[in-house]
Amino acid sequence: MAAQRRDRRPRDQRGAATAELALGIPLLVALTAGLVWMLAVGAAQVRVIDASREAARAVARGDDVTAAEGVALRIAPEQASVRIEVGGSQVVVTTSVRVVGPGGLLGALPGVRVSADAVALLEADSS
Repeated sequence: MAAQRRDRRPRDQRGAATAELALGIPLLVALTAGLVWMLAVGAAQVRVIDASREAARAVARGDDVTAAEGVALRIAPEQASVRIEVGGSQVVVTTSVRVVGPGGLLGALPGVRVSADAVALLEADSS
């Protein structure tokens, strides 16, 4: 009975908060890096949408296809590819790019390919 009373002493809690914080910080850093990566993917998606739309408008207005491709490449993220197809009365522009994850903990994750299509009707010649 005397041995049981000795074991019931309140335990010392010093250092418990430090240990919990040491375990929680890497998790918060990984979560933050994941959220930043998702934000980068979203921003890349917006840029490829804008690039496709502006190139389709340029070709529909009558601009040169090469000039429209240059416009799209300036708007899109680096390493993007642009494909312009003119046929019949419309133009279709497809822009795509691969977004890689941030280094460190998420560096092993595969990249994400984002792409966007834009279609525009060719304007009639006013001459």
